[in-house]
Amino acid sequence: MRLNAYVLAADPAWVEESIGSYYDLVDRIVVSYDGNGVSWTGAPIRVEESLQRIRALDVDRKMVEAPGHFARLDHEPLENETHQRLAAAALAGDGADWVLQLDTDEVMTSPAAFLGSLCDADVRGFDALDYPSRLLYQHVRDDLYLEQSRRFWGVAAAYPGPLAVRSGTPMVHCRQTASPTFRVDFRATNTDPAQGRRSPVHRVIGEDEAVMHYSWVRSVPEMRAKSRSSGHARAYQWEQEIARWERRQRCPWSAVGRTPLSGRSRGGRDRLRLVRVSGAPDAAARRRNGLRS
Repeated sequence: MRLNAYVLAADPAWVEESIGSYYDLVDRIVVSYDGNGVSWTGAPIRVEESLQRIRALDVDRKMVEAPGHFARLDHEPLENETHQRLAAAALAGDGADWVLQLDTDEVMTSPAAFLGSLCDADVRGFDALDYPSRLLYQHVRDDLYLEQSRRFWGVAAAYPGPLAVRSGTPMVHCRQTASPTFRVDFRATNTDPAQGRRSPVHRVIGEDEAVMHYSWVRSVPEMRAKSRSSGHARAYQWEQEIARWERRQRCPWSAVGRTPLSGRSRGGRDRLRLVRVSGAPDAAARRRNGLRS
């Protein structure tokens, strides 16, 4: 299979860890960004810093830059996200069999497991690969993190959308598609709290082979910027969310202890476990992103 990828140059946090985790797997990477330096909400984002850090990674000249204008303020932010992803995926799909679509805060921990799952999906005729992410909610110290979990602290798979699609597969909402999807999980029965027990599982991998999603692992200023620029900018009461997020860093065991009593509302952010992440970004990377080392 020939694999290409696309990235959205908007969020520089963890970009080195993310692209570095799959750079050797792909032939070409389309770098999509807004030429006006604004997000889907119209808020300013760190496009130039993202581009500089992405360019520094391109030792084999695989990257093709694709500027555009994606802040259509008469549309909802998530509609703008879908619009940008469709444009980027179309460019990345040219000459490729499959397109990887990892965001720059998602890190592939086991390229071999990911590629094995993708080959399985390809052979069996699926058009998309749902590969599980683990959602890291807060950095506590060193390689210790709060992670979203199931009710009794079990590992929870998360699927923001297929992390790979066959070339030409249309997205209908952000990364989501209506096409036949090959689903990978940590157990033979579903571990995603957002889905039912009867959800199909086509392949099983280990917890340490997941894609690690560092979406909320960032400094307070970066979280506040995210609250203004994210496609979910209008979905949350962000001041309350950030205050709760800060409090849980100070008292992680309290947050963990409340997990069995928490419901499934608020996107699972009230069900947390404390974990050590093998291969987590080192102290230099944490300092670069404004975290305590």
